[in-house]
Amino acid sequence: MSSPAPWNATAAMPADTQPETHLDLRGLKCPLPALKTRKALQAVPSGGLLVVACTDPLAVIDIPALVNQTGHRLEGQAEEAGALVFRIRKA
Repeated sequence: MSSPAPWNATAAMPADTQPETHLDLRGLKCPLPALKTRKALQAVPSGGLLVVACTDPLAVIDIPALVNQTGHRLEGQAEEAGALVFRIRKA
């Protein structure tokens, strides 16, 4: 009896998984990151993922508030390479 193959993350994903859309808003100041994120979400298909990178410190408040108000889901928030990165799943 052979041992099972190692788990593969891509094999576990459903066939209809949407690709990620990336939005680089580094250098923009409030309220532009939130406004541009709102506009970008309109183009993302339902169930799709929008990854937003920005450097505005107020985005820590503005982006989660936007996601909450619009009914989408914030799947992650982190600081990477000097930028705040938000992973938003469109409802």
